[in-house]
Amino acid sequence: MPPGRPRKNQRNVLMKSAELIGWAIGGIEREIAQTRERLAALTAQAARLKKRAGIRGMSGGASTTPTAGGPIGGGGTRRRRKMSPEARKKISEMMKKRWAERRKGK
Repeated sequence: MPPGRPRKNQRNVLMKSAELIGWAIGGIEREIAQTRERLAALTAQAARLKKRAGIRGMSGGASTTPTAGGPIGGGGTRRRRKMSPEARKKISEMMKKRWAERRKGK
């Protein structure tokens, strides 16, 4: 046998490998448990905030946006303002005037 480091016993190497793997698995299991606890705490906090904001109907918990079409905290659909025909005509004339001035400037 050449001088230097002694040869490793194959059985000892396997035992140490199994021991390390066991420690790794134990660490991963602890991480999983801690992650589940954090997730439960965050889910509870999200539910409290939704309740406080008055948001309802969030099934599944996957969506983080309020109900479609509604403002945050509102439960219904958003009402749109109606513009009178006179107001539309006035805006149209003003925009035509602005574009005409812009074309002149070029």
